Amino acid sequence: MSTGKEEKTETVQKVWKPELYKIQLEAPTPKPLYTTKFLTNNFENEEKIPNFYGSEYHGCMSHKEAEELLNNKTDGSFLVRKSPGAVDYYTLSVRFNKKTKHFKIYFKSGQGHYLQEQSKHFDNIHDLVADGLVNFYMQLHAGPIIQEINQQTGNCYQQSPYMTLNRRKLRALSNDLRKSLVNKTNDNKLDVNDDNKAVGDANKTTSTVDGCIESSTAKTSDYGDTLLPFVYEKAHAFKVHTFKGLNWCDICANFLWGFTAQGVRCEDCGIIAHNKCSELVPAKCLPDLKNIRGVFGTDLTTVAQLYQCSIPFVVRRCVEEVEARGMLQEGIYRVSGFADEIDALKLALDTEGEKTDMSETAYSNINVIAGTLKLYLRLLPVPLITYQAYPSFMESSRINIQDEQIKKMCEAVKKLPMAHYACLKFMMEHLKRVASHYAVNKMNEHNLATVFAPTLIATPQHLTNLTEEIFMLSSLITHCSVIFN
Repeated sequence: MSTGKEEKTETVQKVWKPELYKIQLEAPTPKPLYTTKFLTNNFENEEKIPNFYGSEYHGCMSHKEAEELLNNKTDGSFLVRKSPGAVDYYTLSVRFNKKTKHFKIYFKSGQGHYLQEQSKHFDNIHDLVADGLVNFYMQLHAGPIIQEINQQTGNCYQQSPYMTLNRRKLRALSNDLRKSLVNKTNDNKLDVNDDNKAVGDANKTTSTVDGCIESSTAKTSDYGDTLLPFVYEKAHAFKVHTFKGLNWCDICANFLWGFTAQGVRCEDCGIIAHNKCSELVPAKCLPDLKNIRGVFGTDLTTVAQLYQCSIPFVVRRCVEEVEARGMLQEGIYRVSGFADEIDALKLALDTEGEKTDMSETAYSNINVIAGTLKLYLRLLPVPLITYQAYPSFMESSRINIQDEQIKKMCEAVKKLPMAHYACLKFMMEHLKRVASHYAVNKMNEHNLATVFAPTLIATPQHLTNLTEEIFMLSSLITHCSVIFN
């Protein structure tokens, strides 16, 4: 039971920056303009459709004809044609920003569709157009953000999401390296003669392991007790990578936009970044980190696909512990746990996964479990109530007639991705059960909504008054059995 004392924890700001992700959502999508021209593959003398195109291919067509066909069409409309006199290429004509753009495009078996040999390659023409439209839109609407990314300095690394999310892991791995170095130094000490040169060699050790340069200097009197200071250096093995799902840069915290070759990933430690941001990463690659890159800070849909689950194990395990021994805890979810214990549990969940010991023996303070759950939800790159669905939720909460409000909320939750829907339903039902013990724990629907609104809802960054969001979330908790039925 609570002692009545609120334990303070560090305020955790949202790690990821949503602006580029929201801009990509607004970008036009490919809309093929299908041909009305009769094309056949059956007669030698008639024009043929290349087998790597579909009905978006209009055959031989001039620049002017393409302009006339696409004139007044919506952004994203496109067609593929063969320019008169073209030998080894085709032409993509696409509508963007009320203008028609024309590009030479190529296709090679095994390499796909591309604009230039050294540029991105795509499996189909739809993906090529989609990626191009996103890049056009980014150039038009995200210039200041992209410029800021390009003008970053090396100082941003220490404040990066990579360091924020992995600081404890990095410290643990660093300590392991130090201990390993101490053991090597002690072993070397047994083999040296008792002369000045040997003492000097024992005091300073340099070794190369798997390309990592380690050097240390120590006092001769305390080999066994001191973790030796050392310099660690190993270059990252960055390679251009096509990321599936939604991914954010570990360095600048901005979204990796586009649909292919969005950025780079280190093949050794797994750090991901924009190509420009990767230039700022110091040569301190820790390959062991790749195996413990956990679920904190990873997109919910990606986690659901990776673990083949509807509810992330972090959410499920934390809720199970809270319901087993925290339902009568006064101020549950409002009272904070100690920051270092929450950080330790986060590391354990990232490294040990489902096997993590979260029992009362391991974590006697249930507020640590509750705080870890809130931290997990706060670190989601796309909040549980997504940017796309947020306006619908808020619109429903402004309806004064309860039946109509619930009906609109039913429609709003259906706009969520499947993984977000399942997790939000799970959380709302849990919070409803917590609120049922209000007489003891002092946490009713409104109090819980006040705690969780900044965590669960994709609120605009400039918004500080969350009164409407709290009211909406309170209604969602109260009527969850109807809304999610």
